[in-house]
Amino acid sequence: MIGGSEAMAASETDTGAAMSATLAEIEALAPRLAALRAEIGRAIFGQNAVIEETLITLLAGGHVLLVGVPGLGKTLLVETLAQVLGLAARRVQFTPDLMPADILGSEVLDEGADGRRRFRFLPGPVFCQILMADEINRASPRTQSALLQAMQEGKVAIGGIEHPLPRPFHVLATQNPIEQEGTYPLPEAQLDRFLMEIDIGYPDLEDERAMLLATTSDRHLALHAVIDGEALRSAQRLVRRLPVGESVVAAILALVRGARPETAAEPGLADRIAWGPGPRAAQALMLAVRARALLDGRIAPSLDDVVALAAPVLRHRMALTFAARAEGVTLAGVIGQLVERLG
Repeated sequence: MIGGSEAMAASETDTGAAMSATLAEIEALAPRLAALRAEIGRAIFGQNAVIEETLITLLAGGHVLLVGVPGLGKTLLVETLAQVLGLAARRVQFTPDLMPADILGSEVLDEGADGRRRFRFLPGPVFCQILMADEINRASPRTQSALLQAMQEGKVAIGGIEHPLPRPFHVLATQNPIEQEGTYPLPEAQLDRFLMEIDIGYPDLEDERAMLLATTSDRHLALHAVIDGEALRSAQRLVRRLPVGESVVAAILALVRGARPETAAEPGLADRIAWGPGPRAAQALMLAVRARALLDGRIAPSLDDVVALAAPVLRHRMALTFAARAEGVTLAGVIGQLVERLG
């Protein structure tokens, strides 16, 4: 029988071996992630924060909501990611008349050589690895709900038969923050399915100048796949194995719980927040900080990761009261106030 000290020593040995294996995987993946960023940078000028947050979301295994006015390169970003990641991509332009079958697929009645009739499933565009849902808020609530099931469950049920989606599977949805006529605002349940909401702003002068020269020439840019779907799935599994210190866990909980009216960090905040982030926000932030650490070649996340990712993870999972909005309070300001309390 193994004694208590011997069992403890064996356990510590196993833990040390596991950490060494994890560190070796991080070191092996680091140059490929650096090459991935560089290849994306050949097509996307500037927007470093957008590229980083999008890659973090994919490494964490989540879905992205890209918010920005037309012409900022949202479609180009999705197409570029699909090429450099070696993933099969599809694009769907969401419109009010788009039906669930237009996304998920449908059954058709076929007649075989023996004269017997049977239903055959025709997969829709959702059966891909990266789905670009362009202007997702223009689709009806019924169609949005159909996509919601695919995002959450990774499968589609047609005619009582479940069809699993390819792996990995990510939805990169776009939304125009200005033109809201004829749109159907995404319900809170669907917004919560997006790991991050990434705001895309205008490029600075030098980036826009480089973009202008590159995109109006007769040169065709050929991008190369740096990794493939299996490598991405391996990286996603590695993200979940990264250790997280107690201080980072405490900061995530303090941030998420402090953004709820019932457990607000300050009495004044409770009066400003209509509804706050649920437990899925804490899970998303935990995965995101791990993925950011991996992207930087670190074995464990830090408080800086929590601070950097607080806004894109939380801003679509909470809302302000009407009185707060009337006073000029913004979500960015509230989240900034919560982040300052982390020290």
